[in-house]
Amino acid sequence: MLMCGPMPVLQCHPGSSCGAVREIAASALRRGGAVLDLRFVLHARIADLAFPQAAEPARSDGLWQHTCFEVFLLLPGRESYLEFNLAPSGQWAAYSFARPREGMAPLEAVRAIPIRTETAAEEFELAATIDLAGRADYAAASLWQAGLSAVIEERSGRKSYWALAHPPGKPDFHHCDCFALELPAA
Repeated sequence: MLMCGPMPVLQCHPGSSCGAVREIAASALRRGGAVLDLRFVLHARIADLAFPQAAEPARSDGLWQHTCFEVFLLLPGRESYLEFNLAPSGQWAAYSFARPREGMAPLEAVRAIPIRTETAAEEFELAATIDLAGRADYAAASLWQAGLSAVIEERSGRKSYWALAHPPGKPDFHHCDCFALELPAA
């Protein structure tokens, strides 16, 4: 797999561990104001990890309970935010929240999220494109704050939690500390 330039590296939450994972790099590129290109590259002993079975690309809930890659988007100065779950199976989820962990609703403005994956013995890559043209507030915003994260499940069932930044305490990707990446309009 071809890597273009340095990518931010996700950090494992100090309260979890995964000996099979060496590194998870992630990138987010905003184009045209409303389109987000995501890429996660997992360097690990892939055979030691549990991945959901391939499925029809469709909206599905509960993806975060197994190996899943996530992005959270926030407009500066707001409490409301968006969450996207991207599963190696090809399934996806999109939600809006009124406040941290409150007022969750399906994000109907997103009808599909194409997910592409590639697997090798020591590397797994997931790429996805999210089109937010149906959300005028996000399409017009000059800046998005983003949180990139992952839940990695081992074959043993043990899970580890990865993010660009972690707040103190238990893993919480919804916490404002996790929105560590700024994505200006192109």
